[in-house]
Amino acid sequence: MQRVEQEIARLIKEIDYDEVTELFNTLSGGKRLRAKLILKIAPDHEKAPLLAAIVELIHGASLLHDDVIDDAMTRRGVRSVNASEGSKVAVMLGDILYSKAFSELVSFPRDVAEIVASSVTALSKGEMMDVKMAEKFNTDETAYLDMLYLKTATLIEAAAAASALLSEKDASAYALYGRNLGLSFQIIDDILDITASEEVLGKPAMNDFVEGKCTLPYIYLYKALSEDDKKRLVTLHAKEIKPQETLWIQEKMKEHKTIEKSFELAQKLSNEAKEIMSKESELVAILETMIKRTF
Repeated sequence: MQRVEQEIARLIKEIDYDEVTELFNTLSGGKRLRAKLILKIAPDHEKAPLLAAIVELIHGASLLHDDVIDDAMTRRGVRSVNASEGSKVAVMLGDILYSKAFSELVSFPRDVAEIVASSVTALSKGEMMDVKMAEKFNTDETAYLDMLYLKTATLIEAAAAASALLSEKDASAYALYGRNLGLSFQIIDDILDITASEEVLGKPAMNDFVEGKCTLPYIYLYKALSEDDKKRLVTLHAKEIKPQETLWIQEKMKEHKTIEKSFELAQKLSNEAKEIMSKESELVAILETMIKRTF
């Protein structure tokens, strides 16, 4: 990972704008999941660290834009660029990271570059779908999972497939692994938004629902409730809710086991990915670590 961090620092320095460097240095690197995936799939390829750096710049750009769209004041427990510098600066910084990533991507073989570039289009489409979906209470599980794939899983899928191509491995198998990893990772995040504390999340618990997002536990809950309770749940959507209403939602989720049902889907996707990569112990370990996050 040191090589990846060095490549990221080099790319940012080449932008040659002190304000970009200063702002970028305030961003938390996060788990670097996509970069780690690339290094594990193509450990011996000389350009793997650069590919990992490119994908991390793309991911960082998407988060900057995401914070503007969600009007998020924090990111990973610290003030977002959107909060500290305003939405215009956050959008422009994201644009700079995107453009720098694409300018470096052209040095890769066409098929590798196309996979990553196409995933960015899909990611942006998924973000737009997420915004539209938040306009009303969504009860369509398939539509939600389609959006989740585009917004979250597609870049992880692309990272896995592109690095497989670099190492002349079966790109389709690694793509399926990346897809399932991305979906299950986000489903666990959706669960944690409900079950984890504000200290752990770096944002208020149940923030997704307040922002208008109906994640799987809420979709499953809606389907299980009586007609009167369905109406009550819908009236709480996309607004600040009182502690007693939060408690009611949590108790209903416990009663109908919607957290467990959501986890079962994440586990199923994880198990499918494990089976595909049964001979890749390090990739299996990533899945096991992801699925065991506390909730």
